[in-house]
Formats: sequence, C-alpha cells, structure tokens
Amino acid sequence: MDMSPKEYKNYVEQKAKKSPIVKDVVLAFVIGGLICVVGQAIQNGWSAMGLNKEDAGTATSVCLVLLSALLTGFNLYNKLARFGGAGTLVPITGFANAVVSPAIDFKSEGFVTGMAAKMFTVAGPVIVFGTLASAIYGAILMLFQ
Repeated sequence: MDMSPKEYKNYVEQKAKKSPIVKDVVLAFVIGGLICVVGQAIQNGWSAMGLNKEDAGTATSVCLVLLSALLTGFNLYNKLARFGGAGTLVPITGFANAVVSPAIDFKSEGFVTGMAAKMFTVAGPVIVFGTLASAIYGAILMLFQ
C-alpha cells in the first residue's frame, strides 16, 4: 500500500482510539481523593489513640506505604491504577508502588542483582533529587540565618 504522508496521517487519525479525557480526569480525581480519604481516616485513628498531630502524620505515611506495598504484592494496586490512572500516582502510595513493582518484577534474577538492584530504577532518581534538593535548601537556610 503506497500512501502519501497526508493520507497516512488521515488513516491513523481514523483508526486511533479517541481518548476519554473527561472520564480519565474524573476517575483520577475520585480515586486520588479516595486514597486521601483513607489516609485521613488512618490519621484520625492514630490521633484517637493518643498520638500528637506530627506523630500521627508520620504513622499515617508509614501505614499508607505499607498498604500500597501489600496491594502491589497482591497485584491489586496495578488494577486500581489501570482504573484510576494518575489519581494513584500522585499520593505517597504511588511512590511505594514505584519501589515495590520493579522489586517484584526482577526477583527471579536474584536478591542482590534482581530485587535490590532494580528496586529503585523508577523511584531512585526521585529519592536522589529530593535528598539533593533538601540538602541545598538546608544549606541555604543555614547560610541566611
């Protein structure tokens, strides 16, 4: 089949599936919001058990990371992410999923060369940037105080 670039572009546009952008945005908002509601419920529970606000926030973060890691291990977080899209990527649970998923995918290559080496392929740059940015920010604060 011999087509000009314009004909090929028209052909691709006809065959390409239209993106349901409004549906995707609404689902991301709802799922991301529900994750935040769960986080708030966990934080309220820690506060009710007597933790102060800062400690309850820390305990909530740990719980959300643990919950996300467990759901990733049981392949439930990926199903939620397919449904909720970007709503699952932004909260701390998305970060935990980004660490656990490669570790699961590469566990067959061994503990050190598989899991340990590949665990931070996605999250590693984020950790490095965050650590570097916080060190620079801390140095600037130290210099100007």
